[in-house]
Parts: sequence; structure tokens; C-alpha cells
Amino acid sequence: MHEEMIGLTIAGLGVLGLSCQWLAWRMKLPAILLLLMAGLIIGPVTGVFNPNILFGDLLFPLISLSVAVILFEGSLTLNFDEIKNVRRNVKSIVTVGAIITWMITSVATHYLLDFSWPLALLFGSMTVVTGPTVIVPLLRTVRPQAKLANILRWEGILIDPIGAIFVVIVYEFIVSSSTIHSVEVFGLMLLVGLVLGGVAGWLLAHVLRRHLLPEYLQPFAVLALVLGVFSGANALEPEAGLLAVTVMGMWLANAKDVNIQHILHFKENLTILLISGLFLILASRIQMSDFHALGWGSIAVFVVIQLVSRPVSIFVSTMFSQLAFKEKLFLAWVAPRGIVAAAISALFALKLSNDGVAGAELLVPLTFMVIIGTVVLQSLTARPMAKLLGVAEPSPKGFLVVGANDVARTIALALKKYDCRVVVTDSNWDYIRAARMAGLETYYGNAVSSHADEYLDVIGIGHLLALTPDKHFNAVAAMHFESDFGSRNVFRLNGRRHNSGLEKHSASQAHNGAALFGEDISYKKLASLINQGGEIKHTKLSDNFTLEDYYTQYKASQLIPMFAIDPKGYIYTYTISDEFAVKAGWTIVSLIKELKVSEEVKDIKTEA
Repeated sequence: MHEEMIGLTIAGLGVLGLSCQWLAWRMKLPAILLLLMAGLIIGPVTGVFNPNILFGDLLFPLISLSVAVILFEGSLTLNFDEIKNVRRNVKSIVTVGAIITWMITSVATHYLLDFSWPLALLFGSMTVVTGPTVIVPLLRTVRPQAKLANILRWEGILIDPIGAIFVVIVYEFIVSSSTIHSVEVFGLMLLVGLVLGGVAGWLLAHVLRRHLLPEYLQPFAVLALVLGVFSGANALEPEAGLLAVTVMGMWLANAKDVNIQHILHFKENLTILLISGLFLILASRIQMSDFHALGWGSIAVFVVIQLVSRPVSIFVSTMFSQLAFKEKLFLAWVAPRGIVAAAISALFALKLSNDGVAGAELLVPLTFMVIIGTVVLQSLTARPMAKLLGVAEPSPKGFLVVGANDVARTIALALKKYDCRVVVTDSNWDYIRAARMAGLETYYGNAVSSHADEYLDVIGIGHLLALTPDKHFNAVAAMHFESDFGSRNVFRLNGRRHNSGLEKHSASQAHNGAALFGEDISYKKLASLINQGGEIKHTKLSDNFTLEDYYTQYKASQLIPMFAIDPKGYIYTYTISDEFAVKAGWTIVSLIKELKVSEEVKDIKTEA
């Protein structure tokens, strides 16, 4: 009976976690917010779920291994080449700014909540981390200017693994300080974590580089090695495991000639599963008495974090930048806390409580309160704040092109001429390489994956063109991005619809974007015209050369109008039903296959 109850409970958690993730996607909210709220409801509010009773002694190992995988996945994104290319503002924020935030928050926590210095320093290090899982959904809703959005996005990406390392080191220093030979113990923790993590990362990179494992086994091998390194490091020196797996991920992320994209995709899916279950469990363990124990001091700490530590860190770290005062003020307001803070706070709270550290049990409710408070407050106020300060992005005219094939690249290059951001995405590396060689900005991966949700930069982009040969995937991509760009700005290649009566085999037309360029226009037709010498031509209309003259000039050619650009530079896309009137001063962009003389004669004979 107990086994059946465990199975039903886990299944219920899975359904609840999936529901929270889906609802967060639909509402454009960070999933962590709904997961934490759902955990509080099934735990302390209603009492229907008690993880301590269900999992017993397995709870601590379960949380430990989950956090190890989450940290490893985060460290896989820390590529040092990318750090070199980001703005100096970002580097300053994630270094100088992070230290300032840590110091101010730690001092406030010590004096306002009467936490011991070790606990206050640990909490301060936890609340440094923002993370892409909370900042990216917020940016897609707020849409600040591209400069500010890029700073916040890169801060979230970089501070995730950097902050995790920082928290682990602070925790290990605190633990080692409680022993007789604190310096030796701390040094041994660092040595074991760095050496074991580095060796494991080097070994794994060597195996992947030499293709000693088939691709379908690589994600499983990586997961097994992560868990093995974590457990082995902890066996050699307690608390060295998290540092070891973080170093291992960083090594793999920066290894040369190693493709980790498919490993990242597997880890993303696994991380979503772990996060969904982990935060339901963590939130359900909190007791309402813990919030009462924090008292008004916790509100004061939250105010310090929001109104003191973040603004001071931003203004100091960007002191010598070219940012305007209003831009700095917006950056100072937006810093929602994320997954790493919640996961590590729960793990370390359990460890410290088991070690008999007084007040450790309050770390989790305090961290969760800060997460919920920052996410809710900034989700509600960031957009009005951006408009008030005049840093909100105007209607973006850029294009996200799903597909990097010949047709997609040709169209993307045509759009790039009009001073708008164009990003092409594809899971085919050969196509992506060709796009990069053509000078196009690319994203290598599935545009509708969870990794794209976090790392695909859509700043300055307001339109979608789904241009793959698979019309069903085009429809899926259109539905996926409809909430981001709006139904009027999402377009996909569809192809001719035959009256076969089999409507059950067709995607719904309600929410999958407008059909591009006309009813009979398919990927196959566009590819055929391009391969036969068709070119995309840009023609500006005038009073002496009207739209009628344009069609008359290319009457004997195969002509597919694609875009119309008004005098202000706004790009309109041709669909089955066009709602814009082209006038003098507009530019028409069309795919034109001019017929040769022999082809014209053949067409005349056919008509006769």
C-alpha cells in the first residue's frame, strides 16, 4: 500500500509540476513562481503532502543529487569566450556588483534578523543570483531597450554559474571554520573539488572529442559521471561534491572541438523535471511558523535588497560606463532571484540543520520570500517603470527566421538590408554554418526547445517567419511564439491545401500564424524557383512607376511578392489576405524568376 501511495504521489507531483510549467508559459511568468506557490498550497496551507513522511531518509540524498545536476547544467553554459565578448558593464555587475550586493545583504540580515555572521554571509551569497529562468520571461514581457535587455540577460546567464561557485565556496569556508584546522579543511575541499572536477571534465571532453561513445549514449554517460563525481568528491572530502560538478561543467563548456549541444538538450529536459519536482517538495516542507519566526525583520531585509543593495551595486559597478541615469535606475530595479538561490538554500539549510547550526531552518523561508517578492513585484512594475523612465523598446521590427535552409537564408539576407535584426535558427549544423558564412546571426538549436526559451535572444525582434520544409513544425513554431510576438506578427509557410476532406490531418488555422506569400506558396515551390535562378529583387515605387506598372513589367515572369516596406522603414509581410495599401515611396521585395525567350514561346503555345 505504501508503494502505491508513493507512486500516486509522484504522479500527482508530475501533473502539478507540468501544469505550473504550462501555466507559466501561457502567462509569461517565471515557472519558479507558480511552482513555489503550488508547493506552499499542497504543503503548509492544506497539509495534503508531507515530503518528510513520504521520502524519509531518502529526502536529503534526493535533494543533493538534484542540486548537483542543476548546478552542472548551469555551469555548462559558462563559456569563457562569451564572457570576453560581453560588455564591460556586464563584467563589472557580475563581479564588483555581486560582491557589493553580497556585503550589504549580509550586513542587513545579521542586524535585522539577528542571524549569526556565518548564516548571514551564506544568505547574502545566495541572493546574489538572478538566473535566466527568471529574467528571460520577464524581459520578453517588459521589452526594455536592446542595450538594457542585453545587460540583464547576460547578467542572468553569467551570474548563475558564477554565483553558484561563490555560494559553494562561502558554504565550504563556513563549514571548515567550525573545525579545528579550518584553513587546512577549506584548502582540502577546494583541492578535491577543483582536481576531481577538472580531471572528470578533461576525461569526458577527451571521450567526446574522440567519439569513443555513440551519440545516443553520451547524455546517459554524462549524467552517470556527474552523479559519480559528486558522490566521489563528497566521499573524499565532505561538501566538495558541488564544487567538483560545477568545475566539471565549466571544463566541458570550454573544451575545444567538443559539441555539447545534444548533452545540453538532454540536461535541459532533465533539469525541468528536477526543478518542477524539487521546488514543489521544498516549498511543501516550509512551515507557516517559519514565516512567523522571521517577523517584520524579513520585510526589512527584502526592502534593503530591493532598494539599497541592488541600486548601490548597479550605480557603483557602472560608475564609469556610458549608461544614462535613467538606464541605471531601470537596471537597479530589475533583479528577480531564481532557481540556484532556492535550490542551494534548501540543500544547505538541511545540511546545517543536521550539523546543529541554530537558525539554519530559516534560510529556506527567507530565500523563498525574497524570490516570490522580487518576481511578483518586478513582474508587475518593470513594464510601467520602463515606460516611465523612457527606456521601453518601441515596436520591434526584427525577424526570427525558423529554418536556416537555402530558402530561409535567401529571405533572411533580403530582410537584413532594412536595418533590422534578423536571427535564423536551425538544428542542422550545416545550415547554421552556411548562414554564419553569409553573415547572418544564428541560434543553433530547436527554436521551440526549453534551451531556446532561456538562451534564444529575441531582443529587437517582433516577427516570426517559419520557413522549414515541414509545414507541421512551422505551425508548431508559430503557435509557440504567438504569445511573444502577437498573432498578427507570426507567419509560416503552409503550402497548398487540398480539398481532401481530411481536416483531422491538418493543423488548426486559429493560432498557428498567417500563411506566407499566398495560398499556393510552399517551401518546395520557393526552393525550386531559387534553384532555377530566381532572385529577390527590391523595387521602389513612385508616382511615375506605380504598383500596376510593377506587375505589368513582370507579367511574363514568375513573381512572388514577399514584403512591402513603407517610407518609414516598417516591413509588412505578404500573406493570403493583405491589409496594407502600397503607395508611392514604398519598396516591394519579391522573388522573381524571369522567363527566358524559349520559355515565353512555350507559354504562348500552351495558352493557344
